[in-house]
Amino acid sequence: MREQLLRFVIFLSVVTFVLGLGYAFVAMRLSAGFNDSSWKITIWLIIGFFLLLTPLTFAFRLITVPESLQQIVSWISYMAFGFFAMLLTLLVLRDLGFVLIDQVTSLLQKFRNLNLDGNVLSQDRRQFLLGATNLIMLGTAGGMFGYGLFRAVSTMDTEHVRVPVKNLPDALLGFRIVQVTDIHIGPTIKRAFAESIVQRVNSLKADVVAVTGDVVDGSVEQLRDHTAPFAGFSSTHGTFFVTGNHEYYSGCLPWLREFASLGFTALLNEHVVIRHKNASLMLAGVTDFKGAEFYSDHTSDPHRAMKNKSDSSHKNGTANDTIHAKVLLAHQPRSIHGAADAGFDLQISGHTHGGQFFPGPYLVKLQQPYVKGLHLHKKKTWIYVSRGTGYWGPPIRVGSPPEITVIELVRA
Repeated sequence: MREQLLRFVIFLSVVTFVLGLGYAFVAMRLSAGFNDSSWKITIWLIIGFFLLLTPLTFAFRLITVPESLQQIVSWISYMAFGFFAMLLTLLVLRDLGFVLIDQVTSLLQKFRNLNLDGNVLSQDRRQFLLGATNLIMLGTAGGMFGYGLFRAVSTMDTEHVRVPVKNLPDALLGFRIVQVTDIHIGPTIKRAFAESIVQRVNSLKADVVAVTGDVVDGSVEQLRDHTAPFAGFSSTHGTFFVTGNHEYYSGCLPWLREFASLGFTALLNEHVVIRHKNASLMLAGVTDFKGAEFYSDHTSDPHRAMKNKSDSSHKNGTANDTIHAKVLLAHQPRSIHGAADAGFDLQISGHTHGGQFFPGPYLVKLQQPYVKGLHLHKKKTWIYVSRGTGYWGPPIRVGSPPEITVIELVRA
Protein backbone atom coordinates (compact mmCIF):
# COMPACT_ATOMS: atom_id res chain seq x y z
CA MET A 1 0.00 0.00 0.00
CA ARG A 2 2.82 2.40 0.89
CA GLU A 3 4.60 1.62 -2.39
CA GLN A 4 1.43 2.28 -4.38
CA LEU A 5 0.92 5.58 -2.56
CA LEU A 6 4.51 6.59 -3.33
CA ARG A 7 3.99 5.75 -7.01
CA PHE A 8 0.83 7.84 -7.01
CA VAL A 9 2.55 10.84 -5.41
CA ILE A 10 5.44 10.66 -7.87
CA PHE A 11 3.03 10.32 -10.82
CA LEU A 12 0.95 13.26 -9.61
CA SER A 13 4.03 15.41 -9.07
CA VAL A 14 5.37 14.70 -12.55
CA VAL A 15 1.99 15.31 -14.22
CA THR A 16 1.49 18.59 -12.34
CA PHE A 17 5.01 19.78 -13.19
CA VAL A 18 4.66 18.99 -16.91
CA LEU A 19 1.21 20.56 -17.09
CA GLY A 20 2.55 23.56 -15.19
CA LEU A 21 5.16 24.15 -17.87
CA GLY A 22 2.56 23.97 -20.61
CA TYR A 23 0.06 26.17 -18.80
CA ALA A 24 2.80 28.70 -18.01
CA PHE A 25 3.75 28.94 -21.68
CA VAL A 26 0.11 29.56 -22.63
CA ALA A 27 -0.23 32.23 -19.92
CA MET A 28 3.02 33.89 -20.99
CA ARG A 29 2.09 34.07 -24.67
CA LEU A 30 -1.50 35.22 -24.08
CA SER A 31 -0.48 37.89 -21.57
CA ALA A 32 2.23 39.15 -23.95
CA GLY A 33 -0.55 40.41 -26.20
CA PHE A 34 -1.55 43.01 -23.58
CA ASN A 35 0.27 46.10 -22.33
CA ASP A 36 -2.09 46.51 -19.38
CA SER A 37 -0.62 44.72 -16.34
CA SER A 38 -4.09 44.05 -14.87
CA TRP A 39 -4.94 41.90 -17.91
CA LYS A 40 -1.65 40.06 -17.60
CA ILE A 41 -2.30 39.25 -13.92
CA THR A 42 -5.88 38.15 -14.67
CA ILE A 43 -4.71 35.71 -17.35
CA TRP A 44 -2.10 34.17 -15.04
CA LEU A 45 -4.61 33.80 -12.21
CA ILE A 46 -7.26 32.14 -14.40
CA ILE A 47 -4.82 29.66 -15.92
CA GLY A 48 -3.25 28.99 -12.51
CA PHE A 49 -6.69 28.16 -11.11
CA PHE A 50 -7.31 25.54 -13.81
CA LEU A 51 -3.85 24.08 -13.23
CA LEU A 52 -4.56 23.57 -9.51
CA LEU A 53 -7.74 21.64 -10.35
CA THR A 54 -5.67 18.87 -11.95
CA PRO A 55 -3.87 17.55 -8.82
CA LEU A 56 -7.13 18.06 -6.89
CA THR A 57 -8.94 15.76 -9.33
CA PHE A 58 -6.37 13.00 -8.82
CA ALA A 59 -6.28 13.55 -5.06
CA PHE A 60 -10.01 12.83 -4.89
CA ARG A 61 -9.10 9.18 -5.42
CA LEU A 62 -7.48 9.11 -1.99
CA ILE A 63 -10.13 10.92 0.01
CA THR A 64 -13.86 10.51 0.40
CA VAL A 65 -15.83 13.30 -1.28
CA PRO A 66 -19.36 13.36 -2.71
CA GLU A 67 -19.38 11.76 -6.15
CA SER A 68 -21.24 14.75 -7.60
CA LEU A 69 -18.48 17.14 -6.47
CA GLN A 70 -15.79 14.84 -7.80
CA GLN A 71 -17.52 14.63 -11.16
CA ILE A 72 -17.98 18.41 -11.47
CA VAL A 73 -14.36 19.19 -10.61
CA SER A 74 -13.11 16.40 -12.88
CA TRP A 75 -15.12 17.61 -15.87
CA ILE A 76 -13.91 21.19 -15.44
CA SER A 77 -10.30 20.11 -14.92
CA TYR A 78 -10.15 17.68 -17.83
CA MET A 79 -11.95 20.01 -20.23
CA ALA A 80 -9.52 22.79 -19.33
CA PHE A 81 -6.64 20.37 -19.83
CA GLY A 82 -7.89 19.51 -23.32
CA PHE A 83 -8.54 23.11 -24.32
CA PHE A 84 -5.16 24.35 -23.11
CA ALA A 85 -3.38 21.40 -24.77
CA MET A 86 -4.89 22.41 -28.11
CA LEU A 87 -4.17 26.07 -27.49
CA LEU A 88 -0.57 25.28 -26.54
CA THR A 89 -0.06 23.39 -29.80
CA LEU A 90 -1.51 26.23 -31.87
CA LEU A 91 0.57 28.87 -30.07
CA VAL A 92 3.77 26.88 -30.56
CA LEU A 93 3.03 26.51 -34.28
CA ARG A 94 2.25 30.23 -34.51
CA ASP A 95 5.51 31.16 -32.79
CA LEU A 96 7.45 28.85 -35.08
CA GLY A 97 5.85 30.73 -37.97
CA PHE A 98 7.11 34.00 -36.51
CA VAL A 99 10.61 32.54 -36.22
CA LEU A 100 10.46 31.34 -39.83
CA ILE A 101 9.45 34.81 -41.03
CA ASP A 102 12.35 36.32 -39.10
CA GLN A 103 14.80 33.86 -40.63
CA VAL A 104 13.54 34.44 -44.17
CA THR A 105 13.76 38.21 -43.66
CA SER A 106 17.31 37.90 -42.35
CA LEU A 107 18.36 35.79 -45.31
CA LEU A 108 16.86 38.25 -47.79
CA GLN A 109 18.73 41.08 -46.16
CA LYS A 110 21.98 39.15 -46.12
CA PHE A 111 22.02 37.75 -49.65
CA ARG A 112 20.12 40.41 -51.58
CA ASN A 113 21.14 43.49 -49.60
CA LEU A 114 17.50 44.42 -49.07
CA ASN A 115 16.71 46.89 -46.33
CA LEU A 116 13.63 45.32 -44.77
CA ASP A 117 14.21 46.61 -41.24
CA GLY A 118 10.99 48.17 -39.99
CA ASN A 119 8.90 46.80 -42.83
CA VAL A 120 8.56 43.18 -41.75
CA LEU A 121 7.52 42.36 -38.19
CA SER A 122 8.61 45.61 -36.58
CA GLN A 123 8.02 45.85 -32.83
CA ASP A 124 4.65 47.56 -33.22
CA ARG A 125 3.57 45.23 -35.98
CA ARG A 126 4.73 42.21 -33.99
CA GLN A 127 2.70 43.38 -30.97
CA PHE A 128 -0.39 43.80 -33.13
CA LEU A 129 0.07 40.42 -34.79
CA LEU A 130 0.61 38.78 -31.43
CA GLY A 131 -2.65 40.12 -30.04
CA ALA A 132 -4.61 39.39 -33.21
CA THR A 133 -3.28 35.87 -33.64
CA ASN A 134 -3.88 35.16 -29.93
CA LEU A 135 -7.57 35.78 -30.58
CA ILE A 136 -7.46 33.59 -33.68
CA MET A 137 -5.73 30.80 -31.77
CA LEU A 138 -8.28 31.04 -28.93
CA GLY A 139 -11.15 30.80 -31.40
CA THR A 140 -9.57 27.93 -33.31
CA ALA A 141 -8.80 26.00 -30.12
CA GLY A 142 -12.36 26.58 -28.94
CA GLY A 143 -13.79 25.24 -32.20
CA MET A 144 -11.54 22.19 -32.17
CA PHE A 145 -12.36 21.56 -28.51
CA GLY A 146 -16.10 21.73 -29.16
CA TYR A 147 -15.86 19.26 -32.03
CA GLY A 148 -13.53 16.98 -30.06
CA LEU A 149 -15.84 16.99 -27.04
CA PHE A 150 -18.83 16.07 -29.19
CA ARG A 151 -16.89 13.28 -30.88
CA ALA A 152 -15.64 11.84 -27.59
CA VAL A 153 -19.00 11.57 -25.86
CA SER A 154 -21.24 10.89 -28.87
CA THR A 155 -21.92 7.57 -30.58
CA MET A 156 -18.95 5.21 -30.97
CA ASP A 157 -17.94 4.05 -34.44
CA THR A 158 -18.23 0.36 -35.27
CA GLU A 159 -15.11 -0.69 -37.15
CA HIS A 160 -15.29 -3.88 -39.24
CA VAL A 161 -11.87 -5.44 -39.86
CA ARG A 162 -11.17 -8.61 -41.85
CA VAL A 163 -7.95 -10.40 -40.92
CA PRO A 164 -6.59 -13.05 -43.32
CA VAL A 165 -5.23 -16.22 -41.67
CA LYS A 166 -3.33 -18.88 -43.60
CA ASN A 167 -5.01 -22.26 -43.97
CA LEU A 168 -8.08 -21.14 -42.02
CA PRO A 169 -10.66 -23.96 -42.06
CA ASP A 170 -14.22 -23.36 -43.21
CA ALA A 171 -15.46 -23.70 -39.63
CA LEU A 172 -13.59 -20.54 -38.58
CA LEU A 173 -14.45 -18.44 -41.63
CA GLY A 174 -16.21 -15.36 -40.36
CA PHE A 175 -15.34 -16.04 -36.70
CA ARG A 176 -16.16 -12.72 -34.98
CA ILE A 177 -14.12 -11.19 -32.17
CA VAL A 178 -15.71 -8.00 -30.86
CA GLN A 179 -13.12 -5.84 -29.13
CA VAL A 180 -13.65 -3.10 -26.56
CA THR A 181 -10.70 -1.41 -24.94
CA ASP A 182 -9.56 1.69 -23.06
CA ILE A 183 -13.01 2.44 -21.69
CA HIS A 184 -11.65 4.28 -18.64
CA ILE A 185 -14.68 4.15 -16.39
CA GLY A 186 -13.78 6.78 -13.81
CA PRO A 187 -14.13 10.48 -13.01
CA THR A 188 -16.07 11.48 -16.16
CA ILE A 189 -17.18 8.13 -17.67
CA LYS A 190 -19.92 6.42 -15.71
CA ARG A 191 -22.54 3.66 -15.74
CA ALA A 192 -24.61 5.05 -18.61
CA PHE A 193 -21.60 4.82 -20.92
CA ALA A 194 -20.98 1.22 -19.85
CA GLU A 195 -24.61 0.36 -20.58
CA SER A 196 -24.36 1.83 -24.07
CA ILE A 197 -21.24 -0.26 -24.76
CA VAL A 198 -22.96 -3.48 -23.69
CA GLN A 199 -25.98 -2.71 -25.84
CA ARG A 200 -23.81 -2.05 -28.91
CA VAL A 201 -21.61 -5.12 -28.36
CA ASN A 202 -24.56 -7.46 -27.92
CA SER A 203 -26.06 -6.23 -31.19
CA LEU A 204 -22.93 -7.38 -33.06
CA LYS A 205 -23.44 -11.12 -32.43
CA ALA A 206 -19.90 -11.87 -31.28
CA ASP A 207 -18.35 -15.30 -31.07
CA VAL A 208 -15.93 -13.84 -28.49
CA VAL A 209 -15.88 -10.53 -26.64
CA ALA A 210 -12.30 -9.32 -26.08
CA VAL A 211 -11.65 -6.62 -23.47
CA THR A 212 -8.06 -5.50 -23.93
CA GLY A 213 -7.40 -3.48 -20.80
CA ASP A 214 -7.75 -0.03 -19.25
CA VAL A 215 -11.36 -0.61 -18.28
CA VAL A 216 -11.16 1.54 -15.14
CA ASP A 217 -9.57 4.57 -13.52
CA GLY A 218 -10.31 4.16 -9.83
CA SER A 219 -10.83 1.59 -7.12
CA VAL A 220 -13.38 -1.21 -7.00
CA GLU A 221 -15.12 0.54 -4.10
CA GLN A 222 -15.51 3.73 -6.14
CA LEU A 223 -16.54 2.20 -9.45
CA ARG A 224 -18.18 -1.17 -8.79
CA ASP A 225 -21.67 0.15 -9.57
CA HIS A 226 -20.49 1.77 -12.81
CA THR A 227 -18.80 -1.38 -14.18
CA ALA A 228 -21.70 -3.68 -13.20
CA PRO A 229 -23.38 -3.47 -16.65
CA PHE A 230 -20.43 -5.35 -18.18
CA ALA A 231 -21.88 -8.54 -16.71
CA GLY A 232 -24.39 -8.25 -19.55
CA PHE A 233 -21.92 -8.94 -22.37
CA SER A 234 -23.27 -11.74 -24.56
CA SER A 235 -21.35 -13.92 -27.03
CA THR A 236 -21.00 -17.53 -28.17
CA HIS A 237 -17.87 -18.37 -26.20
CA GLY A 238 -17.66 -15.73 -23.48
CA THR A 239 -15.83 -12.54 -22.49
CA PHE A 240 -12.03 -12.56 -22.18
CA PHE A 241 -9.91 -9.90 -20.54
CA VAL A 242 -6.27 -8.80 -20.29
CA THR A 243 -4.85 -6.18 -17.96
CA GLY A 244 -3.92 -2.69 -19.05
CA ASN A 245 -1.60 -0.30 -17.27
CA HIS A 246 -4.51 1.54 -15.65
CA GLU A 247 -5.72 -1.64 -13.96
CA TYR A 248 -2.40 -1.65 -12.09
CA TYR A 249 -2.75 2.02 -11.17
CA SER A 250 -6.27 1.29 -9.86
CA GLY A 251 -5.56 -1.88 -7.86
CA CYS A 252 -5.14 -4.82 -10.22
CA LEU A 253 -5.82 -7.75 -7.90
CA PRO A 254 -9.14 -6.45 -6.54
CA TRP A 255 -10.22 -5.64 -10.08
CA LEU A 256 -9.34 -9.12 -11.31
CA ARG A 257 -11.68 -10.51 -8.66
CA GLU A 258 -14.38 -8.01 -9.59
CA PHE A 259 -14.11 -8.74 -13.31
CA ALA A 260 -14.33 -12.47 -12.57
CA SER A 261 -17.61 -11.81 -10.76
CA LEU A 262 -18.85 -10.08 -13.92
CA GLY A 263 -18.11 -13.18 -15.99
CA PHE A 264 -14.77 -12.09 -17.50
CA THR A 265 -12.12 -14.74 -18.05
CA ALA A 266 -8.73 -13.13 -17.38
CA LEU A 267 -5.86 -14.41 -19.51
CA LEU A 268 -2.64 -13.70 -17.63
CA ASN A 269 0.14 -15.10 -19.82
CA GLU A 270 -2.05 -18.09 -20.67
CA HIS A 271 -4.54 -19.30 -23.26
CA VAL A 272 -7.77 -21.13 -23.79
CA VAL A 273 -8.64 -23.36 -26.71
CA ILE A 274 -12.03 -22.50 -28.17
CA ARG A 275 -13.77 -25.28 -30.05
CA HIS A 276 -15.92 -23.66 -32.75
CA LYS A 277 -17.94 -26.08 -34.86
CA ASN A 278 -15.29 -28.64 -35.86
CA ALA A 279 -12.23 -26.38 -35.59
CA SER A 280 -10.13 -24.98 -32.73
CA LEU A 281 -8.84 -21.48 -32.07
CA MET A 282 -6.23 -20.55 -29.47
CA LEU A 283 -7.12 -17.34 -27.67
CA ALA A 284 -4.22 -16.17 -25.50
CA GLY A 285 -3.60 -13.12 -23.39
CA VAL A 286 -0.66 -11.39 -21.73
CA THR A 287 -0.44 -9.07 -18.77
CA ASP A 288 0.29 -5.44 -19.54
CA PHE A 289 3.76 -4.73 -20.92
CA LYS A 290 4.71 -2.96 -17.67
CA GLY A 291 2.89 -5.31 -15.29
CA ALA A 292 6.17 -6.57 -13.79
CA GLU A 293 6.74 -3.12 -12.28
CA PHE A 294 3.82 -3.84 -9.96
CA TYR A 295 3.90 -7.64 -9.50
CA SER A 296 6.90 -9.82 -10.34
CA ASP A 297 4.67 -12.65 -11.55
CA HIS A 298 2.92 -10.33 -14.01
CA THR A 299 5.83 -10.06 -16.42
CA SER A 300 4.27 -9.89 -19.89
CA ASP A 301 5.31 -12.97 -21.86
CA PRO A 302 3.71 -14.07 -25.17
CA HIS A 303 5.78 -17.29 -25.18
CA ARG A 304 4.34 -18.31 -21.80
CA ALA A 305 0.88 -17.40 -23.05
CA MET A 306 1.39 -19.77 -25.98
CA LYS A 307 2.47 -22.64 -23.69
CA ASN A 308 0.28 -22.21 -20.60
CA LYS A 309 -3.28 -23.42 -20.86
CA SER A 310 -5.74 -21.65 -18.57
CA ASP A 311 -7.57 -23.58 -15.86
CA SER A 312 -10.65 -21.48 -16.60
CA SER A 313 -13.95 -23.31 -16.71
CA HIS A 314 -14.77 -21.47 -19.92
CA LYS A 315 -12.39 -23.57 -22.00
CA ASN A 316 -14.03 -26.16 -24.18
CA GLY A 317 -11.09 -27.47 -26.18
CA THR A 318 -9.00 -30.53 -25.40
CA ALA A 319 -5.29 -31.26 -25.21
CA ASN A 320 -5.47 -33.13 -28.51
CA ASP A 321 -7.05 -30.30 -30.50
CA THR A 322 -5.33 -29.18 -33.70
CA ILE A 323 -5.01 -25.39 -33.46
CA HIS A 324 -6.10 -23.67 -36.66
CA ALA A 325 -5.61 -20.03 -35.59
CA LYS A 326 -3.67 -18.34 -32.79
CA VAL A 327 -4.86 -14.98 -31.48
CA LEU A 328 -3.18 -12.94 -28.73
CA LEU A 329 -4.84 -10.23 -26.64
CA ALA A 330 -2.24 -7.69 -25.48
CA HIS A 331 -2.99 -4.22 -24.18
CA GLN A 332 0.06 -2.48 -25.62
CA PRO A 333 1.05 -2.75 -29.31
CA ARG A 334 4.73 -3.18 -28.41
CA SER A 335 3.96 -6.74 -27.32
CA ILE A 336 3.90 -7.52 -31.06
CA HIS A 337 7.63 -8.29 -31.13
CA GLY A 338 7.21 -11.17 -28.69
CA ALA A 339 3.92 -12.21 -30.29
CA ALA A 340 5.53 -12.56 -33.71
CA ASP A 341 8.45 -14.54 -32.30
CA ALA A 342 6.03 -16.85 -30.47
CA GLY A 343 4.13 -17.56 -33.68
CA PHE A 344 0.76 -15.88 -33.22
CA ASP A 345 -1.34 -15.14 -36.31
CA LEU A 346 -2.94 -12.04 -34.86
CA GLN A 347 -2.47 -9.65 -31.95
CA ILE A 348 -5.35 -7.43 -30.80
CA SER A 349 -4.35 -4.32 -28.84
CA GLY A 350 -5.41 -0.89 -27.62
CA HIS A 351 -3.61 1.53 -25.27
CA THR A 352 -2.80 4.26 -27.82
CA HIS A 353 -6.27 5.81 -28.23
CA GLY A 354 -5.09 6.50 -31.76
CA GLY A 355 -3.36 9.53 -30.26
CA GLN A 356 -6.77 11.01 -29.31
CA PHE A 357 -5.91 14.45 -30.77
CA PHE A 358 -2.99 16.27 -32.42
CA PRO A 359 -0.08 15.98 -31.78
CA GLY A 360 -0.93 12.78 -29.89
CA PRO A 361 -0.39 10.34 -32.79
CA TYR A 362 3.18 11.57 -33.26
CA LEU A 363 3.95 11.39 -29.53
CA VAL A 364 2.53 7.87 -29.27
CA LYS A 365 4.71 6.79 -32.20
CA LEU A 366 7.79 7.54 -30.09
CA GLN A 367 6.85 4.66 -27.77
CA GLN A 368 4.66 2.25 -29.74
CA PRO A 369 5.36 0.53 -33.08
CA TYR A 370 1.78 1.08 -34.27
CA VAL A 371 -0.74 3.79 -33.37
CA LYS A 372 -3.99 2.51 -34.86
CA GLY A 373 -5.43 0.21 -37.50
CA LEU A 374 -4.41 -3.11 -39.06
CA HIS A 375 -0.76 -3.87 -39.85
CA LEU A 376 1.31 -6.89 -40.88
CA HIS A 377 4.36 -7.17 -38.63
CA LYS A 378 7.49 -8.75 -40.11
CA LYS A 379 5.34 -10.24 -42.86
CA LYS A 380 3.99 -12.92 -40.56
CA THR A 381 1.82 -11.60 -37.69
CA TRP A 382 -1.13 -9.27 -38.03
CA ILE A 383 -1.78 -6.64 -35.37
CA TYR A 384 -4.90 -4.57 -34.96
CA VAL A 385 -4.69 -1.50 -32.72
CA SER A 386 -8.00 -0.04 -31.63
CA ARG A 387 -8.46 3.70 -31.13
CA GLY A 388 -10.20 2.85 -27.86
CA THR A 389 -13.83 2.87 -26.78
CA GLY A 390 -13.65 5.66 -24.19
CA TYR A 391 -11.02 8.31 -23.59
CA TRP A 392 -8.45 9.19 -20.95
CA GLY A 393 -8.10 12.63 -19.40
CA PRO A 394 -9.48 15.31 -21.72
CA PRO A 395 -12.88 14.32 -23.16
CA ILE A 396 -11.63 15.08 -26.65
CA ARG A 397 -11.35 13.10 -29.87
CA VAL A 398 -10.12 14.86 -33.01
CA GLY A 399 -9.15 12.65 -35.93
CA SER A 400 -9.39 9.55 -33.75
CA PRO A 401 -13.02 8.78 -32.89
CA PRO A 402 -13.89 6.10 -30.31
CA GLU A 403 -14.63 2.65 -31.61
CA ILE A 404 -15.95 -0.82 -30.97
CA THR A 405 -14.26 -3.26 -33.32
CA VAL A 406 -15.59 -6.34 -35.09
CA ILE A 407 -12.61 -8.48 -36.13
CA GLU A 408 -13.58 -11.17 -38.59
CA LEU A 409 -11.25 -14.02 -39.56
CA VAL A 410 -10.99 -14.84 -43.26
CA ARG A 411 -8.79 -17.17 -45.27
CA ALA A 412 -5.56 -15.66 -46.57
